[in-house]
Order: sequence, then C-alpha cells, then structure tokens
Amino acid sequence: MNIAFINSTHRWGGVKTWTLDVAKGLQALGSTCLIIGRPGPFIDRAREMGLDAQSVSFGPDFNPWLIITLLALFKKRGITHVMVNVGKDMRSAGIAAKILGLPVIHRVGLPGDMLDTWKVRLLHTWIRPRILVPCAYIKTGLLDELPYLKPEEITVIHTGKTVADTPPDHVPGPLRLISTSQLNADKGHKDVLRALADLHNKGIDFRYHIVGTGREEQALQQVARDKGLEGQIIWHGFQQNVRALLRQADVFLLPSYNEGLPNSLLEAMAEGLVCIARDVGGVKEIWPEWGGDLLLSEKADVKIWEASIEQQCTATASALNELKKNFLTQARRCCHIGTQVKALDTWLTSG
Repeated sequence: MNIAFINSTHRWGGVKTWTLDVAKGLQALGSTCLIIGRPGPFIDRAREMGLDAQSVSFGPDFNPWLIITLLALFKKRGITHVMVNVGKDMRSAGIAAKILGLPVIHRVGLPGDMLDTWKVRLLHTWIRPRILVPCAYIKTGLLDELPYLKPEEITVIHTGKTVADTPPDHVPGPLRLISTSQLNADKGHKDVLRALADLHNKGIDFRYHIVGTGREEQALQQVARDKGLEGQIIWHGFQQNVRALLRQADVFLLPSYNEGLPNSLLEAMAEGLVCIARDVGGVKEIWPEWGGDLLLSEKADVKIWEASIEQQCTATASALNELKKNFLTQARRCCHIGTQVKALDTWLTSG
C-alpha cells in the first residue's frame, strides 16, 4: 500500500500523534506513507521520524487549487489509499481521491467531529469513505448523531503505543504528578489545581508537571498563583517529546470531561505510570479491571480528586512501583503498537 495521511488542523492533538505512530508502523510492514499537513511541528516531527512529509496551504473548503495539487501529488506518488481526519480534509483530499477512484478512510476522533450538515451528508454519500474510530464509544456516538450511517461502515481499532520495557522507578522526594492534555476548559485541569491546593494546605508535598498549551493556559496559571502553588507546579508548554517527560513522572492525571480514547492516557500507561482518570468516553474500554478505585466518576468533584491523589502521595515506593508494573502490563495487553498496526494493516488491505 501507498498511503497518504492528510491533516489540516492547526493544533497538535492525539490524532496527529496517532498518524505518525501508525505511518511508522505501516512502513515497517512494507507500506509507503506520505504525511501532508500545514507547515509547522507536525510536518517537522514527521521528517525527524524519517517519514516522507509535505506541507501545503489548505485555504477555504473545496479549494480548487488544493484539489488540483493533491490530484497531481497522488498520481505522482502512486497513492493507493487516502486517510483524512477532519471535514476540511474530506473537502479537499477526499474529493481528489474520489476523482482518482482511490479508497478514502475517515479517521474520526470524537462523535462531534462529524456534524449532521448537508456538506457532510452529500460528501459521505458521494465519496463513501470507510470510517475508522479508536473505540466503541465513538462508534456508538456517531451512529446516534448521524442516522444515515450504518454500523458496518464504522470499524473500531484501538490506538497503539510503543510500550516501555520497564516503568520509571519512584525516586526519593515529592511525588511527581503529570498531565499532558491541551489546556482547554473541557480538560479539567482546574479541578486538579484546586485538589492540589487543599493537599498543599495539609502539608503534603508534590510536583505537578503540566505539559501542553491551550486557551486556558493563562487562566490556569492565575489559579495556581492564587492558590499559592507556584513552587509545586512546572509549566512545560508545548513539547514534541512528551514521553521523555512521562518517564520522569510517577502518576498521570486525566481529569477531562470529554474524551474519545485519550492519546495522553495511552502514552502514560505505555510508560508504566500510575494513572488516575475520569470515567469518560472510551477510557473504560482500556482500563484494567483491578483499577476501579483509580477510575473516578464522570462527576467526581474536587474532594474526590484530592482523596485519590493523596492516596498516591502517601503510598510507599514499593506500592507505587507495583502499580506501575500493573499498568504497563495492561498497556501491553490492550494498546501495543505492533498489535494495533497489524490490525489496521489487515483491515486496509481487506477493503
């Protein structure tokens, strides 16, 4: 196969990480992959990983110059499959692929990513893409929101991650907490900051590493200042190599109110961190059966977060290390990159 992956989004999200991981894995199985996106970190990172990557200017929907450019590029590179992400990708690369008679795969990360509009309906009817989702929760959501879709049009393949050989050891000193989600209101960082403020007032020591940027960054930093947490929080901003930071942590926190199958959680599990997460989206589909006390209710309040984090802050090093090993084992079982890429390869070649 010769696959073109198109992503027109501006910000770095889980789908971009998935794209690069999958492209690398498919190439190891004998396929050729081309990454197409806007100039910036996505294309830069693809090239650093040894992937063929090309930047383009997307412009408006149904941009005729972009469609013509992609038509020529797909022909020149001998593309056999086209993988798109958001609707703008479908309204450019999807059209070019349809004209050339190439199969289109629409990788959907959340139910709300496909809206029931005339543009979506018409393009879906004309292009007839195969829809790929990372968890059953998203498949169910799409079928609920888009009544014209049929179950057989949507395939579930979990996101895969390279799984570390061993988890990071707990080192003496304050517990090292980390979150790696975009700093937007729906990611719930404010709940964690308020819980940590209460722990700090109790005299419990910790360090909370916040990785990422977003619309709420300045507001969250102000909350941290107001709560007297400046010495306990490290703001890392955008980082390409998130996993290097995960390797230096003990406990991963996912307080999001809205998720599909969160890439950030999978990365933390794959490094062998103790994970505390809100039960949203498809999280439960990959959560270990023994970890029920670490999977908090969708409506968990600040006090519940405080109690759960405090339990880990006061745990022994041996207890923390045992939990880390168990999360690493779960990652090998449910989201190993080799297993998931092979499943994707088989599915793509079957259609």
